[in-house]
Amino acid sequence: MKRFVPLACLLVVLSSVAPLRSQEKDKVDLETIGRIRYEGFHNSKVMEFASGLMDSIGERLTGSPNMKRANEWTRDQLTAMGLSNAHLEPWGPFGRGWANQYVNVRMTAPDVVTLLAYPKAWTPGTNGVVQGKCIRATIADKKDFEKYKGKLAGMIVILGADAEVKPITEPPYKRLSDDDLAKLSDYQIPGDHPAFRFADFVKRQQFVKDLNQFFADEKVLAVIDHSRGTSGGGTVFVQSGGSYKPGETTTVPQLTMASEHWTRIARLLQQKKDVSLELNVANTFYDDDPMQYDTIAEIPGADRKDEVVMLGAHLDSWHAGTGATDNGAGTIVMMEAVRILKALDIKPRRTIRIGLWSGEEEGLLGSQGYVERHFGSRPHMDEPGMKDMPTLLRREAGEVTVKPDQARISAYFNVDNGTGKIRGVHLQENEAVSPIFEAWMKPFKDLGMNTLTMRNTGGTDHLSFDAVGIPGFQFIQDPIEYESRTHHSNMDVYDRLQPEDLKQAAVIVAAFVYDAAMRDQMLPRKPIEKPLPKEPEKKDEE
Repeated sequence: MKRFVPLACLLVVLSSVAPLRSQEKDKVDLETIGRIRYEGFHNSKVMEFASGLMDSIGERLTGSPNMKRANEWTRDQLTAMGLSNAHLEPWGPFGRGWANQYVNVRMTAPDVVTLLAYPKAWTPGTNGVVQGKCIRATIADKKDFEKYKGKLAGMIVILGADAEVKPITEPPYKRLSDDDLAKLSDYQIPGDHPAFRFADFVKRQQFVKDLNQFFADEKVLAVIDHSRGTSGGGTVFVQSGGSYKPGETTTVPQLTMASEHWTRIARLLQQKKDVSLELNVANTFYDDDPMQYDTIAEIPGADRKDEVVMLGAHLDSWHAGTGATDNGAGTIVMMEAVRILKALDIKPRRTIRIGLWSGEEEGLLGSQGYVERHFGSRPHMDEPGMKDMPTLLRREAGEVTVKPDQARISAYFNVDNGTGKIRGVHLQENEAVSPIFEAWMKPFKDLGMNTLTMRNTGGTDHLSFDAVGIPGFQFIQDPIEYESRTHHSNMDVYDRLQPEDLKQAAVIVAAFVYDAAMRDQMLPRKPIEKPLPKEPEKKDEE
């Protein structure tokens, strides 16, 4: 006769079988993972790559000679590793190149002292030594122009609201605690919020143009603002002060000064004392090539060679430091990951392709340009400021049109959150990859990687791939000093890199790329986000 199994027992049996089936489906090749770990931990070249990029080349502002040197250097390094088809792929047009060759700022009255300041990108130099008196100005919108008309000619404008410099009460160095990771793993349901208002973005851009034109019309000698943040400590966060687009170059030299030095000048001016500065800034614009370049190379696949697994990071940086944590760290981790796979003579089923992007700091331009050429695009927009710009991330531009190669990309993996070790993965709301990554992550629990979150994360090149329906992922990393010290600052240099963390990250990236390249199926996909409705134009309030 038939035997009846109690329901509770049946559920126990089924619950034990289901994980086994899932594990069998995504079985991890632990022998190869062990080899990857050994190569990455015992024969690492990641810090050699770091010195070559950060020490020998240095800053890599998009359009600068150093950016081109970095493109060529990475191409040659990848070729020397044995990767195939290493080349520079153009995108653009971008616009003008720029680099700073010299800067010296000093107070000449009421004291004589050298001051710490850096020129803003895409602003002109002083054409030799200039001297001038300082004047304080706080300009929040165009209504403030009237207060300063006729008062700024030949003056050095000390621009901005008061800078508050506080004692450093919390250590700038931070690793994610178990509690931090637990909170990060909890998904936050998006609230109802208005779509990103493109008109507001255009308005902000226009105000910067108007402000620069105001200073030019008033014949200002130079403009100096202060570094962001309150911790000070000689860290100067500096980005751009003008446009890189031809015909839109600002004509007034602009600098950002260490907060502690800026506040001294501001206090003296508040006391009605005369303050004079001497400036000597040498900047150069480059107009020989409007195009910019991404570095691309491959490890050819075998039976599924027409399918591709990609990994990448942005190669460009800002100019005050040497772009070590943003994002030299990601670049050298990805280079080390493919070096590990080549050193082990891995024969992947799918082609493995590395992309090192330029133009990230100006809006993910290099990766967007690459994705538009190969995988898909949205319609271009005619709005001011968007001409010739990629519009992949602008959902109000319209539907995505995909190209045939879009269906052949299994995944894109990105590293761009500093030098910290990898602690998990942002899944970008792709629930179907969760059990797969759970299996891939297990061999690295002893290295501190144990977190998956359904949350989206923004601001990195994985978004260019995600926008056209390709599974794109940014790894969760320990912040270390990223926001507090190194992000876009003069302190973003080789010495701020954490060698052991970079080794750990390279090993994990190499393993994930290997797992994706060897898997029977491509990684599951989520739907492409639908276009946002265009917003009605707002009338300016009188």
